[in-house]
Amino acid sequence: MGTTRQRKLVGTENGSKHASNDKIKRKKSSKSSSALSIRGQLICLLLSVGILIIFTGLYLDTVVHSTADKLARHLGYNDPVYAAIIDAGSTGSRLLAFSFHKAYLDGRLILDKELFIQLKPGLSSFVNEPKKGADSIKQLLEHAYKEIPKEYWKKTPLVLKATAGLRMLPEQKANALLDEVRLLFSQTPFHTNEDSVSIMDGVDEGIFSWVTVNFLQGLLNGNPNQAAAALDLGGGSTQVTFAATSDSSLSQKEYIYNVQHGNNNITLYTHSYLGLGLMAARKAILAEGNEKKSLNLISECINPIINNTKWHYNGKEYLVSGPKTDIRYKTDNANSEISVTEKHPVIKFEKCLSIVENYVKSSVVTPSELVSKKINAFSYYFDRATESGLIDPFTGGKVPVKDFLLAAKRTANSTNADQPFMTLDLTFIYVLLTDGFGLKPTTQLSLVKKINGHELSWALGAAIKILQN
Repeated sequence: MGTTRQRKLVGTENGSKHASNDKIKRKKSSKSSSALSIRGQLICLLLSVGILIIFTGLYLDTVVHSTADKLARHLGYNDPVYAAIIDAGSTGSRLLAFSFHKAYLDGRLILDKELFIQLKPGLSSFVNEPKKGADSIKQLLEHAYKEIPKEYWKKTPLVLKATAGLRMLPEQKANALLDEVRLLFSQTPFHTNEDSVSIMDGVDEGIFSWVTVNFLQGLLNGNPNQAAAALDLGGGSTQVTFAATSDSSLSQKEYIYNVQHGNNNITLYTHSYLGLGLMAARKAILAEGNEKKSLNLISECINPIINNTKWHYNGKEYLVSGPKTDIRYKTDNANSEISVTEKHPVIKFEKCLSIVENYVKSSVVTPSELVSKKINAFSYYFDRATESGLIDPFTGGKVPVKDFLLAAKRTANSTNADQPFMTLDLTFIYVLLTDGFGLKPTTQLSLVKKINGHELSWALGAAIKILQN
């Protein structure tokens, strides 16, 4: 018993010592945890204060500049600046006459308004009548004279930049058109020089579009990671442009360009695809399976009810039809009460999709970083989205990429003769965005025609560069 008791006593004594040690350890641990907690809270507090200071500084900077600018203009200080840019596109020529003023404190350009006038067809359509092409540009200039005050004409740069429509013409024919426009420009009172009339490189088209998108959203002077990507779908070419920050983008040196805006040096990825504009792609897809140079085009992407519909592209008139044999029909219940059914021909969507996929996959280098960007898509992206009811034509909107596919399938099952190319166009857009540019079906696109009331056009980016230089 004594032994047993002794063991108990010994055990109690050792237990007390262990308990005491545990208490000491818990106190130390508690103090250590408390210190870490206080340190963590302090770090969070300092970060919060830093972020607050940054945002407050940005806000105050904006407020100070805005207030000073308004006050200066109220007191009579006004430094207006104008620019007239003509976009000679493949489907139409557009005048954008911009009215800026220079900010009072730092001289930055502030856009007040622009005049937008469009004439169709495009300059390239006058390939065999260069003087008539110049006359179409002269009509646009008449609007510029009315918009820009006469006392500023000599200081206002006038520039015409032709895009994919002229890039695809034989050099001799393109130069004949441009020479007539140069003669016209030599007679205007606006400021011109030897570079005022030219064919614009696709790279510049992409860069200028990106500048426009981010200038209008106030993102040019901020973090490049926060800048929006610009997807511009024209008639003859398409451009994808974004601020490059990843190693995969920066390693593709042939698509990397440095752009200077104010004190900011921005590294851009931009790739222009000649022949992947909506009209150029439409022509190539329609021509699949037809004789080379044929003006009679039969396509699986066209509903069989369409027969010899006239379509003009690049100075030629084509007769477009749906397939004549092996036609697929869809049966609808016209009146369920009396069990009357009707059947109508539809597009074989799977065949059309396959043709489009083969065309796009053979032409596009996928930019892996694009999928992580906020994306603004415009021009024909916007037009087809409004025409198929995906967005409001006045306010635009955000849609997932997959909506273009759903709309394409829906139109494939309809017999809308008024929009014979809609299925083809929507399918091409979906495949270009996914198989071409690597976007996910769930990727959101911001589709707008204007930002803060101003047109989304590369012309604004071009005007800013010209005026800054």
